[in-house]
Amino acid sequence: MITISERKARAAAPSIPDVALRLRRIVETLAVPRHRKAEPVANARVRGWIASELRALGYDVSTQGRYENVVALPPGARRITLIGAHYDSVPGCPGADDNASAVAVMLEAAERLRGQPVGFVAFNAEEEGMLGSFDFVAQALPTLPAAVDGIHVLEMLGFRNDGAPLARLPLPWTPECVKRCDFIGLVGKAASNDDLDRALASHAAPELKIVGARTWGPLHLVMSDITRSDHFPFWQAGLRALLWTDTANFRNPHYHQPTDTPETLDYDFMARVTELLVDVVSRSAAR
Repeated sequence: MITISERKARAAAPSIPDVALRLRRIVETLAVPRHRKAEPVANARVRGWIASELRALGYDVSTQGRYENVVALPPGARRITLIGAHYDSVPGCPGADDNASAVAVMLEAAERLRGQPVGFVAFNAEEEGMLGSFDFVAQALPTLPAAVDGIHVLEMLGFRNDGAPLARLPLPWTPECVKRCDFIGLVGKAASNDDLDRALASHAAPELKIVGARTWGPLHLVMSDITRSDHFPFWQAGLRALLWTDTANFRNPHYHQPTDTPETLDYDFMARVTELLVDVVSRSAAR
């Protein structure tokens, strides 16, 4: 089921231009080729920078597993909601949208959500069949000091072009009103469909158009494109996970190309996605 939001404004939203500027600076820091095997030095440098930023915000930060995921937890929390994004790129690609845009939004959310029961994971090796997130689900989740209620996985959040049509969506049919590259896509399954509904009902970032796709059971078996990011290992384990995406290769002509650079992104759009994410996660973590 596809749903398009119609939402009302809320008062006292943070300055979109200020958030956009911070997001751009983060993307510019991260946007270097950083594949785990092809560019291991850059991969390690980016990993260390992300860890230091999260540590400076007061989180308990560790590197997890053979794929070196960065895990940041709020001190003392017993139950948490997670936000995750992969930090690696394909070889030779700066990966500004894929996936520095999502890491930037995650770090901005980490600053805004300090003091709440929310943790963060920067996954490695997503571009190698989601090895990092599969390892996290299998090895780390059972040993975390806090129980995890669910995760919001961020995958490419920065490309927007009102005048460009989508090639197609990985769905059985596409409404005419969403055939433009001007929305954020949310994909839920089972319990995470509640988080999708929470996003659609939010009054945050009222200028942001949301397209929500609810799925259940084995539907992903006939829609394999919706399994291509780090939410999927959580789905496989029967865990609550909501995917946030600009629809990747269905929209962005720079996908997995050397031209995936910071100047191609829309940082006001990313700032509005951040506003929505912070609002949804705050209410989700408080439930």
